[in-house]
Amino acid sequence: MSILSKRQLFQQLSKEEQIRRIMKMSDDEAEKLFYDWDWNARPQQRTPDGDWMIWLVMAGRGFGKTRVGAEWIKEQVKTNKYVNLIGATSDDAKQIMVQGESGILSVCDRWDRPTFKNGQLYWPNGAISLIFSAEEPDRMRGKQHMKLWADELAAWRYPDAWDQVFLGLRLGKNPQACITTTPRPTKLIKDLIKEKSTIITRGSTFDNKNNLAPSFLNKIIDKYEGTRLGRQEIYAEVLEENENALWTLKQIDDLRVENYDSFSRIVVAIDPAVTSSAEADFTGIVVAGKGEDGHYYIIKDLTVLAKPADWARVAINAYYDYKADRIIAETNNGGDMIEDIIRNLDGNVSYKKVTATRGKILRAEPISALYEQGKVHHIGMFGKLEDQMVNYTGDTKQKSPDRLDALVWALTELSENKNGGWIDFIDEENTKKKEETARSSGGWF
Repeated sequence: MSILSKRQLFQQLSKEEQIRRIMKMSDDEAEKLFYDWDWNARPQQRTPDGDWMIWLVMAGRGFGKTRVGAEWIKEQVKTNKYVNLIGATSDDAKQIMVQGESGILSVCDRWDRPTFKNGQLYWPNGAISLIFSAEEPDRMRGKQHMKLWADELAAWRYPDAWDQVFLGLRLGKNPQACITTTPRPTKLIKDLIKEKSTIITRGSTFDNKNNLAPSFLNKIIDKYEGTRLGRQEIYAEVLEENENALWTLKQIDDLRVENYDSFSRIVVAIDPAVTSSAEADFTGIVVAGKGEDGHYYIIKDLTVLAKPADWARVAINAYYDYKADRIIAETNNGGDMIEDIIRNLDGNVSYKKVTATRGKILRAEPISALYEQGKVHHIGMFGKLEDQMVNYTGDTKQKSPDRLDALVWALTELSENKNGGWIDFIDEENTKKKEETARSSGGWF
């Protein structure tokens, strides 16, 4: 491959020569040029030279990471028979990596477009692409790859799925993986960065601004510019721990578990959005449980951007799917309307409303203390929720952390009980003082 792309070489020609060549092109040649990645790619989107096993593309939202992965797969199937894909979820693999606007089916012309059936891609030359979900790591045991595209690795719920994938990267003369992801400072990402066999491509949202809708850019800038999370989501920085936040990713990682299913209680907590418009916040929905071991477990983050009836249905379905004993919802925004919506959809669920009488940081501090005690475990990884946890400092300029709020409500409900919880932990010293005062005054006992 030349150092300059075909487009760059073409642009060095005179205007007259450019026009002459365009006019001579047949319809088929024009179509092929439209799908030619060497013609369309920006320099940093092109496959790097050199001896590498992992190509780690860490870039901001809208950079064109999906297009990079799809085009790389399209190129690799020309000389490799087993070129596979793995997404964060099965829906992501299908709807983004395969069928998305920048997915494989969209970047292939009619001569090389594969057939998608039975969860696999069948290429015209006989190559096959198996498609996996990182939520089902056991399915990858024994599967082998010549080339592999792994998307949004930093958001995989079970990071150990990468171990299963990597063990299968052993076919052919030069097995390689292309990883496209928005970075998070997880141990897995940091380890991959340090690997000698890893080559890294970095990029920001603004590198692709000419191909992005102005409304998207404005929304991204409004939401993230000038924030720590913006450095991650826009500029693809791998952030260090935020010393002003109540949680650290290391703390969450150290307490993380892959499975747990012995619960004495499970609740579904809702932090409702104020409106359901396009500019509305997400409605935080978190499923959490108290284990038979007395510890607390985050089971699922079901946060959605949806109308009230739709997010209420998500919560109700979770209530039954996870055999919860209660739905709880913060009613500062929406009041009794929230209960009315849920009751109209299903009058049989157990429901409790909660009202915020203290600031978010004051509500979150006792829950942070439970983590410090080693009593809260995440079952798998919840990237977006954890990003809010490790970046939220209570700054008034920060947007309301919907997922985090739902988590706090869930754990508050589970830990506020007669058998002990964060109230006992926080008030232990005050209680001792009250007992001493009562004894000396002859009261209580």
